Amino acid sequence: MKVKERYSAIVERFAAHMPQAQTELEFASPFQLLVAVILSAQCTDKRVNMVTPALFAAFPTPRALAAAEVDDIFEYIRSVSYPNNKSKALKGMAERLVADYGGEVPADMESLLTLPGVGRKTANVMLSVVFGQAAMAVDTHVFRVAERLGLTTGSRSPLETERRLTAGIPRERLGLAHHWLILHGRYVCKARRPDCGACFIADLCRYHEREAKEVAKAAKKAAVANGSKE
Repeated sequence: MKVKERYSAIVERFAAHMPQAQTELEFASPFQLLVAVILSAQCTDKRVNMVTPALFAAFPTPRALAAAEVDDIFEYIRSVSYPNNKSKALKGMAERLVADYGGEVPADMESLLTLPGVGRKTANVMLSVVFGQAAMAVDTHVFRVAERLGLTTGSRSPLETERRLTAGIPRERLGLAHHWLILHGRYVCKARRPDCGACFIADLCRYHEREAKEVAKAAKKAAVANGSKE
């Protein structure tokens, strides 16, 4: 199957099976989502959703968060990964929002990247989820699943994966596709042991094709060995 054909078939299959895919992070404003995405780095959405209600209640606005002490922020997020660094990033992010953007989350990549704690992945999440722009955020799930499916074979970096997915997926479906790949990687195409038996795109997957060939090859080898013994 050619790459272009694989893209088309996989996109259509996802659209049929996951038409309403969306982020699992809980938020009520662009500011809250930005905080949640920063906290979600190398941490589960479930854990982030456990700590953000109290955090948002204590610091409901960028100005409130900017005025907080790092140690106070830490107490609310101590159960997430890397709480020391994230406490500093959250305060720095809020200070920059207040100082440079009037307390509003900016809606462009260049401005978002000026915020402490915000990298390209986080910026793309904001552009896609909040501002409805055609953006592809690449986290570890997206990077892994896109490679396994055969959409980005040989990609060496998240940026390369982002560019190839952006080129291969229709613009109007990029936002959904980001969630498709994340959720598929989280619940089906897991890092250590993908559940190919539960996968609705296994027949389109390059990784599954290779695994099936290896199984067939091993079975043939075993049959030959058993035949020689007889």
